[in-house]
Amino acid sequence: MNALVNFESLFLAQLQSGDYVGFTFFIGSMAMLAATVFFFVQMTRVDGKWKDSMLVSGLITGIAAVHYFYMRSFWAENQASPTEFRYIDWILTVPLMCVEFYLILKAFGAKQGLLWRMIFWSIFMLVTGYLGETVFRDASPLWGAISTIGYAAIFYDVWFGPAKKLASNSNDPTLQKAFRTLGWFILVGWAIYPIGYMAIPGGLLSGMLSPESMDIIYNIGDAVNKIGFGLVIYTLAASKTAQTSAAAA
Repeated sequence: MNALVNFESLFLAQLQSGDYVGFTFFIGSMAMLAATVFFFVQMTRVDGKWKDSMLVSGLITGIAAVHYFYMRSFWAENQASPTEFRYIDWILTVPLMCVEFYLILKAFGAKQGLLWRMIFWSIFMLVTGYLGETVFRDASPLWGAISTIGYAAIFYDVWFGPAKKLASNSNDPTLQKAFRTLGWFILVGWAIYPIGYMAIPGGLLSGMLSPESMDIIYNIGDAVNKIGFGLVIYTLAASKTAQTSAAAA
């Protein structure tokens, strides 16, 4: 009985007419669910060494889809931003996005040190950001600055550091193009999150954006970033698989 109640709360929470925040929660959940199915199906159609990359892409959107169903329900019932749910989602999906960099560069000499360093900085960024947005909101600018250290470390690895050097030394135009696109997701796509952070009460942009506006921006940005990230990986995997098949023919 309790399971049935939880199911109804998760999937059947009613959205009110004109609730654009709720609509974006619903669209985001369905888009990421559809992307998950697509990535898992395509996993069976790429070369073996790309299957892990496609699996991780599906996990990223699948985890996000489940959380978005919960966030939609929370919003519908409380008309409040589901901050905790967002950070639970991010603490799982953002490190997985970092794993993707390691997987596509592994064949070109990427070591596990790169993997664990990027995972560490992503978790550091999110934990400190959560503390600034919830526990220590009065000191949110300070915690935001601390959180930015984690983002800067990831940005450096992707744009100037070891990951960038591995991609550049690969002499593989297809990989290099995909890597640059993923780098732009880090630079531009992830920019919405610090903007949202600074817009909270007490933040540097406090009062400039309403919480409802930021939820809409977060929802759209999350879907674009997570699905787009996976589509770049899929395009790379499909292209390399086609090249391998053509060479073997």
